Order: sequence, then structure tokens, then C-alpha cells
Amino acid sequence: MPEQIVVPRAQPGFAATQRAFAGHIRNPDRESRPDDVEDRRMGIYRDLFFNNISGLLKGNFPVLYKVLGNERWQALMRSFLVEHRCSTPLFPEIGQELLAYLGETRGQRTDDPPFLLELAHYEWVESALLISDTETDPNLADPNGNLLAGVPVISPLAWNLSYRFPVHCIGPDDQPAEPPAELTHLVVYRNRQERVEFLQINAVTQRMLQLLQDDPDKTGLDVLSAIAAELQHPKPDQVVAAGRQLLEDLRARHVILGTRRTPDAAEDGDS
Repeated sequence: MPEQIVVPRAQPGFAATQRAFAGHIRNPDRESRPDDVEDRRMGIYRDLFFNNISGLLKGNFPVLYKVLGNERWQALMRSFLVEHRCSTPLFPEIGQELLAYLGETRGQRTDDPPFLLELAHYEWVESALLISDTETDPNLADPNGNLLAGVPVISPLAWNLSYRFPVHCIGPDDQPAEPPAELTHLVVYRNRQERVEFLQINAVTQRMLQLLQDDPDKTGLDVLSAIAAELQHPKPDQVVAAGRQLLEDLRARHVILGTRRTPDAAEDGDS
């Protein structure tokens, strides 16, 4: 018979020691270290834990780090570690955990810039698109299809976003204290060269993309005609002509993949 493997049982105080260990490296100012671990050794774990998380997030949110400066960034990281419990063990998803902390737990604090959450979201979107494993199926869209007569297909790697602040312009030397009167509309997308790009758009373009996403059976002409009616434009043909050029530009940028293939055409593409 094979030799039986005996797994040693944890000592009764082991769980308590683990909790004390984790609590201390998260919040060393409030939580005591385990009695049987010397401070020098605990210091190694404190620094490794904090610096690894801070360094990882600094890479995911480089503009936010520069805007806050090192002192405020360190304070943000400490409060994140103390107040938030991550639901994932995956390092690539820690950025989303910071975003959840800012939006759901932290709230707006006196020392926070008013655009903190929106800037963090914008930077998270860039990272999320860059590492996304979503693939665009080439059989779903004809890249050369007629965008007016056909149904435009928006890339799943193109996100239509609106912010109160112009997040794409914010930096250490440009930190607005108040949001402008108009919202900032952006399309953030990953192109076929695997680069994440952004395009600032106006409210009409955003409405066009929204209509295409909300009703995936409408042709380009249907959507542009609906927009002309919403605007009560005296010359709808002008709206359609301008919209056609916009659709072509979005196709060139890989925001629009082309026009939806019919089932028969998609099957032919598979064969």
C-alpha cells in the first residue's frame, strides 16, 4: 500500500496569528503585530505589501499619481488597503478594485480633487481595453459594406463614455476646480494594431453611437434620419451627408467594424 500522507493540523492560535499579521501589514498604525514576530521582520512584509500594491496601481493610474503627488498618493493607497476588501486575487483586476473603492466606499473627501473618480475611471478604461481578451469576429461584419444601406457594427472594443470633466486633458498642470458647462464625450477604443486610442466627440455623434448600440437592426440611414428628426433640422439630407462621412471616419479608426453580414454571408465566410 502506498504510504499515507499526513497533513499536519494548524495550531489553534494559527488563524488568530494570520488575522493579526494581515491586519498589521494593512494598517500598521492601528493594528498590533503578532507578539511572536519581531518588528524588523514585520517591517519587511509591511514594505513589500504596500510597495507592491502601490507600484502596481501607479502603473495603472499614472496621471492620477502625478496629479496627486507622492504624499497624497501614499495616503490614498493606505486608506484603500485599510478600508477596502478586494473580491479578486488577480493582479490585473486590482485597478478595478481601486475604482470600486473610490466610487462606492471612499466618497469625496476634502483633499480629493473633484475629478478624482472620473479620472480614475478613464485611466481604468484604457487599461481594461488594453488587456481585454475580447476578440472581434471577422465573420460578423463586412468591412467594406455600405454604412448607410447596411447595419453598422460597432466594435466591442469601443466604449462610448461621458464625463463631467475633460479627463483626457487633466494633468499636473491642468486641474480644473469646477466642471465645464458641457459634458465631455469620448470614444475610447482598441484598434487593430492593439493600441488604445481615444476620440473626443460631440453630443450628436454620441447620440448616433447610442442609437446604433440600442437598436442593432437599424441601418445607418435609419439612425441618421432619426437624428435629423430629433434635431428638427430643416435640411435632413445635410445631416445624412455629414453622418455618412462620420461613419466612414469611425470605420477607418476601427470603432465601426463594417456592416452586419447576413446569416448566409457569415456561413460563406466560414467555409
